Amino acid sequence: MPRKQVVSSKIGKPSGHFSHANIVEATGRLLFISGMLAKTADGKITGVGDIEAQTKQVCENLKSAVEEAGGTMDDICRVDVYVRNMEHFDAIHKVRREYFASPPPASTMVEITKMTSPDALIEINAIAVLQ
Repeated sequence: MPRKQVVSSKIGKPSGHFSHANIVEATGRLLFISGMLAKTADGKITGVGDIEAQTKQVCENLKSAVEEAGGTMDDICRVDVYVRNMEHFDAIHKVRREYFASPPPASTMVEITKMTSPDALIEINAIAVLQ
């Protein structure tokens, strides 16, 4: 589904690779993707201690889920990002630019203290609109 970035002169420019808002023609199917960790197919966390490697694996997992449902990364219109360390903001957005074309999805990022795995540095869930 094509999405359009909503830009308002009353809101400051985003600080990373995300849109403040997206508008999507909602004539398709909604896909809700649960929070993804940097787990490989064997269920093990990859890139322990490496935020870029973990972010890439998380994005690959999102990509696998959306493609299995018949969509692409361009169909993702919203992500929520949970991180262990907000100092990783720039590194995370560097990787996100590789996976999310413009306009990027709307996004929220928050720092949290614990995840389901002590080795996890990042978790992302997503919403996509599929045709």
